[in-house]
Amino acid sequence: MTRRPAATSIRKRVAVVTGVAVLAAGTFAAGAGVAGADSRDGHAKKSAKTVTRTQVLGLFDTWNAALLTGDPENVADLYAKDAVLLPTVSDNVRTDRAEIVDYFEHFLRNKPHGKKIESVVNVLDRDTVIDTGVYEFALTDPKSGEKSDVKARYTYAYEKQPNGTWLIVNHHSSKMPEG
Repeated sequence: MTRRPAATSIRKRVAVVTGVAVLAAGTFAAGAGVAGADSRDGHAKKSAKTVTRTQVLGLFDTWNAALLTGDPENVADLYAKDAVLLPTVSDNVRTDRAEIVDYFEHFLRNKPHGKKIESVVNVLDRDTVIDTGVYEFALTDPKSGEKSDVKARYTYAYEKQPNGTWLIVNHHSSKMPEG
């Protein structure tokens, strides 16, 4: 005679197996949630960094040096082919190289020289960084020779390319509203 387990015993096993499965799934989900949270906070970013704040700030120095060449092509070389430029002294959004070169053809006539006043660097991952803050440009009017300063807010989003260079994928610059 084959003995069948009591219905209570079967229910207990099902309950235990179900409980273990739910606990395991919950532990996995909680672990994934914690891992996801860690990857968004500063602790995980620091462990994944391959670029330093100083290196990110140096990207502006490279860009500023390109301005000083007076060659819009040199400046445009620092932008990704699908970059977006929201420029300081133009109402037009620039979304391709020709438009970016066009902007700098006009802007460089003012012999701009920039300096950062305030910078906040966010390393998003090994290949993506954001530098945002306030900078000021010394400009010279090409017709009158009159000098002026333009203070502006900026954001540069950079992506590391497969060859290791960093290119600007988004650049927003706007005059400070107070002046």
